[in-house]
Amino acid sequence: MGRISYVAVKRKAKYTNMKMGKGLKLKMFNMKQNFISLLMFLLIAVIFLSGCAQYGGKQTQISAPVKTSQPTSIAKNTIGIASSGFSPNALTISAGETVTFINKDSEPHWPASAMHPTHKVYPESGGCIGSKFDACKGLEQSDTFSFTFNQKGAWKYHDHLNPSLTGAIVVE
Repeated sequence: MGRISYVAVKRKAKYTNMKMGKGLKLKMFNMKQNFISLLMFLLIAVIFLSGCAQYGGKQTQISAPVKTSQPTSIAKNTIGIASSGFSPNALTISAGETVTFINKDSEPHWPASAMHPTHKVYPESGGCIGSKFDACKGLEQSDTFSFTFNQKGAWKYHDHLNPSLTGAIVVE
């Protein structure tokens, strides 16, 4: 009987150890899950609270971008071209300033010095037809043509592809 009871006791102890081992493994698994869940909760809470802090409480003023004189002068000296004509139709600038023509139409436009078809009103020669003040081609939509006016005076211009569209640049 001593032998049987020893084996029975050994088996029972082995069974108990296995049972405790599995339970211990389950407890460890549950602890890991709880730890991961706690970390996820804390991470979400931190993100939420940082978002609330950013939008709540004191509001910080964001300073407006600093404007430089160059973009202002470009915007000031820009003439849009549409099917209805040039906008603005007349522009006053100082000698040495550049005017940029931009085609805002789906049809091509060709800004050039008056008079059609010779383009010789602006006194500087060297353009493709007459004066330097000539895009020398039709501008497609969103294309630009820039010209620097060095000569003082009132300079009329037109659209070579639609001569009824006209305007004037006054250079002081």
